[in-house]
Amino acid sequence: MPDPAIITALQNQAEHERFASASYLALSLWCEAANFSGFSEFFRKQAAEEAGHTEKLHEHLLDRGVMPVLSTLPAPKQDFTDLISVARHACDLEKENTRGIHGCYETALEVKDYPSTVLLHWFISEQVEEEAWTDKLLALTQRATCAGALANLDRHIIKELAE
Repeated sequence: MPDPAIITALQNQAEHERFASASYLALSLWCEAANFSGFSEFFRKQAAEEAGHTEKLHEHLLDRGVMPVLSTLPAPKQDFTDLISVARHACDLEKENTRGIHGCYETALEVKDYPSTVLLHWFISEQVEEEAWTDKLLALTQRATCAGALANLDRHIIKELAE
């Protein structure tokens, strides 16, 4: 059985990933309501990806004899003024996610939970990619300063941010 400290850290991270999934769904809904269908589609894909991250953490816990615990999540932010605030929110979500992953890794090292460090290497690399696309998203959105530029960006956002 893994050390209680790493169980708690991984549980908390799994819950944060669930929250990120719900948050990306909220961003998708806002974008759809604001007629930014390309952004909406992109954020729906991100919601599914974050749900996959949750599953990865849950599977790791289950494989090690730990039953994952689901908690009540707070409602995600759904009120935005414009696409720039949406992009900033995505950046903030991923920066918080990175802090959580790094915290888990530090805990895994402290308690010498080597299986968790291997799992977390994948998450650390993933977060480099996640923060890169959020930085690019924010830069592109800030640069699109007129309706035509925003419409063009909306049409091409998935291609622009493709890995």
